[in-house]
Amino acid sequence: MNKNRKAFRLAACCAAAAVTLAITPSAVYADMPVAGAPAMMSIALEEKVKGAFTTAAAGISMNLADCVSSAVQEAAGKKSEYADIAIAQVDNYVNVRDSAGEEGNVVGKLYNNSAATVEAAEGDWYKITSGNVTGYVKSEFVVCGNEDLARQVSRRVATVDTETLFVRTEPTTESDVLGMVPDKEELTVTDESVNGWTKVAVEEGEGYVSNDYVNKSVEFVTAESKEEEEARLAKEEAERQAAAEAAEKASASKSEGKSKSSSGSSKKTSSPSGSGGSAVANYACQFVGNPYVYGGTSLTNGADCSGFVMSVYAAFGVGLPHSSSAMRGVGYGVSDMQPGDIICYSGHVGIYIGNNTIVHASTPEGGIKYTSPANYRQIIAIRRIF
Repeated sequence: MNKNRKAFRLAACCAAAAVTLAITPSAVYADMPVAGAPAMMSIALEEKVKGAFTTAAAGISMNLADCVSSAVQEAAGKKSEYADIAIAQVDNYVNVRDSAGEEGNVVGKLYNNSAATVEAAEGDWYKITSGNVTGYVKSEFVVCGNEDLARQVSRRVATVDTETLFVRTEPTTESDVLGMVPDKEELTVTDESVNGWTKVAVEEGEGYVSNDYVNKSVEFVTAESKEEEEARLAKEEAERQAAAEAAEKASASKSEGKSKSSSGSSKKTSSPSGSGGSAVANYACQFVGNPYVYGGTSLTNGADCSGFVMSVYAAFGVGLPHSSSAMRGVGYGVSDMQPGDIICYSGHVGIYIGNNTIVHASTPEGGIKYTSPANYRQIIAIRRIF
């Protein structure tokens, strides 16, 4: 639909309202764009039109008001990222079937608070698309058209698009640098009201990044297909077995009296002993007090948050990415925290050691330290390796 057709549709809606309500057309058309001009309509005009409807005739069909609202959105060329989204509201998950009925084969699972797009309705069933899954769910298990709910269960993300991005205390390039984040890091957006800048959450607190160096999007949890679930479970089992084997080798090495000393540090550390998450937690704790170094991976001479977690697990023979965002995809997700679990935050990551406490490479000022409670910031994911 081109601009002139958008303007025509908008004018038609307003004209229909004027005729129906017998209001003065000039009151509605005062802010209308002239022919050939960009078809942009202000929010103020939308409110004026809706106000006229309400004042003149309280019983007017809501379809007419919806026509105006839809035309406004279309004329402005904008549509909310949260519109037309259906959200699952179930205890755990609802099966997605290949036909509209209980006899349909299960093709995937739509978990609680997951998002989908409703393609059609067949009786009391919805045909939905979510992630790589298209199929049918009972309509009673999803809520449609509730943008507030869609915002609550989603995460607004700013993905870094430069090698190193400065997070600043104020939305100006002259303000102090609060922290630094690497390329491809995914940060939780907390505010977008300042033109040209986005407020994000990092370990140091909330600060501002320039819109020139981030790509913003909305992140929803989507359905998991039957094939994806099978592949995930197989991958998790393989990782558990590999980690257990690595832990056994580390334990055997310890029993033979082998130990490692850290070069460049007067502080003596011991090699990993035992296996499982508790062994990981115990090993990680001995590095508390060592420095934080952006981009570093040394447990003694300095590491950043993901470098610390990566190097701790490397001692158990487990290879992890040097990226806190990428660590949200390692191992398998859990809802309960146990020692050794990787706790993921916006732009940050740490290791749970028990007693509602994590050990992590926090900031240049804090170094490697303990923090309690573990949910001192919003937890995005809990990943378990062992």
